[in-house]
Amino acid sequence: MFIGEHKQKMDTKGRVVVPSKFRDELGNQVVVTKGLGEQCLYAFSRESWEKVVNKLEELPMTNMKVRNFNRFFLAGANNLEADKLGRVLVSSALREYALLDKEVVWVGVGNRMEIWDVDKWKENSDKFTGDSEDGIDMEELSEYMAELGI
Repeated sequence: MFIGEHKQKMDTKGRVVVPSKFRDELGNQVVVTKGLGEQCLYAFSRESWEKVVNKLEELPMTNMKVRNFNRFFLAGANNLEADKLGRVLVSSALREYALLDKEVVWVGVGNRMEIWDVDKWKENSDKFTGDSEDGIDMEELSEYMAELGI
């Protein structure tokens, strides 16, 4: 399980170190794709990625929404292998999508990780602390999670 926040520098070539706590679970490979509805990337272990793909393959390809989702989510995915220093090379297309620059934050969210530009992550985090105009109502969120059984 991936949890916590880990800041890392990204070099000019787009290489970034996978946090050691995440590497322990990932091994040498990570699958990275575009995040949904937010300017971040999703990163999965091979095992978790295969589970997601298997679920997507069960959906009806006759449905245009399914096809569009698969195009967005799967076509943008990259299978990355860490070098000896634990770095992965994030493609320029993925860096542009998530507006990644010099410093990123790896965020563990259970079965996957998210990769955010450090400033975008701060903006997102401010929504939970009330430091943002478009803040998240934590009471409403808590009630929704309770409805889901959490």
